[in-house]
Amino acid sequence: MSEVFYTNLRSSPGRSLPKKMELLVKAAGIEKLPCRDKFTAIKIHFGELGNMAFLRHNYAARMAEVLKEMGSRPFLTDTNTLYSGSRANAVDHLRTAFLNGYNPISVPGAPVIIADGLKGTDEEVIPLPEGEYCKEARIASGIASADVLVSMTHFKGHEQAGFGGALKNIGMGCASVGGKLHLHSDSQPVIERSNCIGCRVCVNHCRHKAVTLDAEKKAVIDYAICVGCGQCVAVCQYDAARPGTYSTTQGLTAKIAEYALAVLKDKPHFHVAFIMDVSPHCDCWGTNDIPIVPDVGMLASFDPLALDQACFDMVRNAPAVPGSMADPHGEKTLEGKDKFTCVHPRTDGEFGLAHAEKLKIGSRTYTLTEV
Repeated sequence: MSEVFYTNLRSSPGRSLPKKMELLVKAAGIEKLPCRDKFTAIKIHFGELGNMAFLRHNYAARMAEVLKEMGSRPFLTDTNTLYSGSRANAVDHLRTAFLNGYNPISVPGAPVIIADGLKGTDEEVIPLPEGEYCKEARIASGIASADVLVSMTHFKGHEQAGFGGALKNIGMGCASVGGKLHLHSDSQPVIERSNCIGCRVCVNHCRHKAVTLDAEKKAVIDYAICVGCGQCVAVCQYDAARPGTYSTTQGLTAKIAEYALAVLKDKPHFHVAFIMDVSPHCDCWGTNDIPIVPDVGMLASFDPLALDQACFDMVRNAPAVPGSMADPHGEKTLEGKDKFTCVHPRTDGEFGLAHAEKLKIGSRTYTLTEV
């Protein structure tokens, strides 16, 4: 049984939320990390431009202070995206990170490094004999080369994985562009023509130019070009772009778990999750909808699987925010129901948790200690 530590989001004079995070991670034992004089990657999502749900830089700044007090050499890091947007290459990605507060002034002493290089091609291929879906993992070299990993995760919904927690932050978030292609390779989308209104949003957002409009102003996909990144599914507001029937969200979440295993192998690691501004979609979107549940708190653990399970349980047991995507019929509660499948009914995020336990990444059974 793993230990997960929790604190709520109530604050008081002298005990700000960044201070409470510091007390939380210390109670959870972060100072046991063997990181003196070690390169320590703080894996975080810098947020797409226009999105306001991503983690504020203040938490990363306090984490960097804690790690430097431990003698570490911390740096903030993320990897480039498959889809076209403000983080598809290191130049745009760094600019986005800086504009969103992750810069040398706001987070001194922890430089921002895009782990897979200028175009997302800097990677290490890590053998994965334990994998059922992946026999190797393509991991960004800046993360694979780090001595220690600390993940800081905004717990939220995800249109393909159901939810995005620590395992997704590590598995998907530490993959190179080639690794992300591998993760998505069996999830090529399809177009439901009756729903398509020809708005061109999917066309404009397809980085690989695989989506076009035909003579009837309906989206069509060239599968010879499509890499299955799912961006058209993410941006379509009319349920026209959908995961294909031959692809499964289960396969994606299982692959994410296997990539997470590759990242964590033989590497000391520690994890923090924030159940706040729980948006229905990933922070990769250039917008964010209202939260699907009220803010819950911050959690920390050495076990990323137990951390994800605890976060999932807390969101499931929380009431849905009235009028949010998790509450389409105006219900006032929905306690005990999976809010993420309310938002994305075709997803199965728990499959990935079960697969991660099968891989012995950690335990889904945990004790919860309040700080």
